[in-house]
Amino acid sequence: MKSSAESTTNGIDDSFAKNFDSAAGTASADLRLALAALRTEARRLHLLADSVAEAVTGPDGLFTPGSDAFADIAARTVPRWHFAMLNDRERNDALVVALERRIPPGAYVLDIGTGTGLLAMAAIRAGAGRVVTCEENPLIAEIARQVIAEHDMSDVITVVNKRSTELQVGRELDRRVDVVVSEIVDCGLIGEGLLPTMRHTREHLLEPGGIMLPERARLYGQLLQSEIGINLNRVDKAAGFDVSVMNVAATRGHFPLRLWTWPHEVLSEPTELLAFDLVNGPTEPGSRSLSLPSTADGVAHALAAWFELDLGAGVVLRNSPENVGSHWMQALIPFDEPLPVKAGSRLDIELSWTDYRLTATPAKEGWSR
Repeated sequence: MKSSAESTTNGIDDSFAKNFDSAAGTASADLRLALAALRTEARRLHLLADSVAEAVTGPDGLFTPGSDAFADIAARTVPRWHFAMLNDRERNDALVVALERRIPPGAYVLDIGTGTGLLAMAAIRAGAGRVVTCEENPLIAEIARQVIAEHDMSDVITVVNKRSTELQVGRELDRRVDVVVSEIVDCGLIGEGLLPTMRHTREHLLEPGGIMLPERARLYGQLLQSEIGINLNRVDKAAGFDVSVMNVAATRGHFPLRLWTWPHEVLSEPTELLAFDLVNGPTEPGSRSLSLPSTADGVAHALAAWFELDLGAGVVLRNSPENVGSHWMQALIPFDEPLPVKAGSRLDIELSWTDYRLTATPAKEGWSR
């Protein structure tokens, strides 16, 4: 028998479907795709609501961390990359060493993006007096509270179930903090919101002259020929049929690719694409013109990119292609159209970034001597 909550969500879904079918009948192709995207999101929320309904209306003891209902919610809400990240020893060691070298004794620390509480605990072990750590995901926040409690640090670490941009001095924070620790980077550096987070933190949460970790970030890249790589996020024909409508669902801007696992040709030397001073420099969206010298003849499909995080005190963390042990992949920044390049020529590119996305647009004239 279905629960009343489940029946309600199914009823809502049926109603949405009827309204969708009615609207889609006379809509343009683009509008039908937009409506279908909304219906997909509504369906996802309804399935999650069904899991919650099963949890709260089932027999006592049904909803536990070992139950199917719990596993379903955890799989939907906790990204799987958390496990690879926590098992990345190079990443962990670099961050711990940086904390040990940079945290002043007794410092008041803000850790942005709690996860399991690893960095908050490492900060205390490095000499911090107190840590406030924030995590927007309620399940992950509770996991962190329990991990921290198991290590007898609950009296000096406070887990706040909010985004850092929701924190206020005088409410969640007693005062501005002395140190900010934040490792919220994706394969292309900015995809998890590093730039807007640092802007807000500098203006509202960090003491003037306070310590920020990381303090600088750079993005490197090179021209890449890899039709297979591009086709991980783009399609034209399959079995003789034009299925290119599928491209409306492609990731916009950069997407992850573990470069060494896919056939490719490198068409230029690595070069610095972007550099951010996270402590004092501009972190707003923008663009810059690049002129990349080609080292080989070929067809340029994209920029392959990777980051370098300067954690201070001589500690650097990177996800460059040769670092095959990193849990981070590299970022592929695709061009709208492939462009032929010649060895010794230069390809002019406009690299743009929002708060979350990288895009690259070659000049219309393509390569030039």
